[in-house]
Amino acid sequence: MKRKLISALLATAMVASMVVVPVMADEETEAATEVTTEAATEAATEAATEAAAEENAEPVANPDLADKKVGVCIYQFSDNFMTLFRTELEDYLVKLGFSKENITIQDGQNDQATQSNQIDAFIADGVDVLIINPVNTSSAETITDKVVDAGIPLVYINREPGEDEEARWDENGWDVTYVGCDARQSGTFQGEIISDLGLDAIDKNGNGKIDYVMIEGDPENVDAKYRTEFSIKALEDAGLEVECLDDQVGNWDQATAQQLVANSLSQYGDDVEVVFCNNDAMALGALQSIEAAGRTVGEDIYLVGVDALTEALDNVASGKMTGTVFNDHFSQSHAAAIAAANYLTGTENEHYIGCDYVKVTADNVADIQEKLK
Repeated sequence: MKRKLISALLATAMVASMVVVPVMADEETEAATEVTTEAATEAATEAATEAAAEENAEPVANPDLADKKVGVCIYQFSDNFMTLFRTELEDYLVKLGFSKENITIQDGQNDQATQSNQIDAFIADGVDVLIINPVNTSSAETITDKVVDAGIPLVYINREPGEDEEARWDENGWDVTYVGCDARQSGTFQGEIISDLGLDAIDKNGNGKIDYVMIEGDPENVDAKYRTEFSIKALEDAGLEVECLDDQVGNWDQATAQQLVANSLSQYGDDVEVVFCNNDAMALGALQSIEAAGRTVGEDIYLVGVDALTEALDNVASGKMTGTVFNDHFSQSHAAAIAAANYLTGTENEHYIGCDYVKVTADNVADIQEKLK
């Protein structure tokens, strides 16, 4: 059921994989191989260029969308990442042809009851499509039922409902989809950023283990669950032994994470070798406590987050953070807007539209910063 968005790299790989070299005498084989390889390279380059151009091309506005009403529910406006997401989402909806005055975005204030009332109001108002970033993914079944019963197409974003819920959409042929990244990938990338450093660099206390503190996001959020699980799994898959010194819930909040990490550093001192944070906002809070404790990232402790917020990228570039993971709000918001437009123009969507995360370290942080300008 799950599908990935097509990338230029995939287009290149597909073309290259179709090359067949015939069996000939050595000289003929060498000549034929050169010709075939050259042709394959040209074809692959052309395919990659076309795919990249298509991805970066400005959309053509559809006048049929100008009078369509879009309701957008964001779990919490104060979330740094969702601020980037909703701003880009609104801009791209307008580029597709929706009128800005017909796009209404509501702040759920991290309260499911508040968001549920907003959804009810959107339904009563007769919106043509709903885009929802749920406060609690456990409420997805109830949300889906009421929106589907109202005959309104639904696009979930960023916070993925469970697999059983997604299976219902497929089984019933409902106009419901999810757009987002697989949080397992982001957790894996966090773990790989640390494992790539090697045990010798990380194991400051010499006990042969990676001693870490984990700061989780919302415990109801599948992203928090998977980032927590798969970051550590990546270390173990790399053959490293791990020791969890502390695991606390920071609810995506910088100030909360700052206090939690301060407590952990006070309790475990120099034994804390790595701090994993489920998002960059919490990593920024963690950094404040790390510096206040007289520790130095990259020398006697390591720190990773997720989202690639501007300040976090600056910290990676300066060495104050070990790395982060780019949660591509451009691809996600654009794909969500396109999915909404598709439903209103008679085009079907997959029930899962996936986008890839990007691992960010000092080696490529400048490229990500350039992309975000």
